[in-house]
Amino acid sequence: MNKKEVFEQVSYMEEQIGQLYQQLGDLKNHLAEVLEENHRLAMENHHLRNRLNDTPERPSDDKEPTDPNGKEEPVGEGYDNLARLYDEGFHICNVHFGSPRQDEDCLFCLLFLNKTK
Repeated sequence: MNKKEVFEQVSYMEEQIGQLYQQLGDLKNHLAEVLEENHRLAMENHHLRNRLNDTPERPSDDKEPTDPNGKEEPVGEGYDNLARLYDEGFHICNVHFGSPRQDEDCLFCLLFLNKTK
């Protein structure tokens, strides 16, 4: 083997190592994203299980709220479910529906809740 062939072989190996390093970096970034999503889903699952275990049964003889004219104003089970989801820490607005809230109120969700009352 002459010096030129050795140099070309070393250059080729260096190029391969660079490609492997790039692939390793991409794999590491993808793994970080998967681990973050897994952690977020595990926390959400834990939170939902706690809320499910803490939710008391709703008696069937609850009266619906009435409006000032004395007529019954049915709020509905859907509204109750959305209000419960918001209280559990999830967005109910059309902007971020279903995503976890970050320990602060969302103006869009609050507007939606107040609009349907």
